[in-house]
Amino acid sequence: MDKNMQQGLDGLPEEDQRRMAAVIEQLQVRDSMRMYNSVVERCFNDCVDSFTRKSLQKQEETCIMRCAEKFLKHSMRVGLRFAELNNLAATPDQSN
Repeated sequence: MDKNMQQGLDGLPEEDQRRMAAVIEQLQVRDSMRMYNSVVERCFNDCVDSFTRKSLQKQEETCIMRCAEKFLKHSMRVGLRFAELNNLAATPDQSN
């Protein structure tokens, strides 16, 4: 749980803080699983052409690796950008 979220729970009783932390953790796990399932489904649908073999063909395997890598790089960049924006929003404007 990030610092801002933790600060938002400071006014709650300790038991409620624990419950909220558990709920937030469950939501984060659920979102991670959704993202994982999404990338698996998308890359599979985009890259696997035939089911004539038990294993992937070389070009299918390469396509899946590129697809997954691209998705992860994109997700990391989006996460970094959100963190930047979150930090900007949390920092008081010092130009005044």
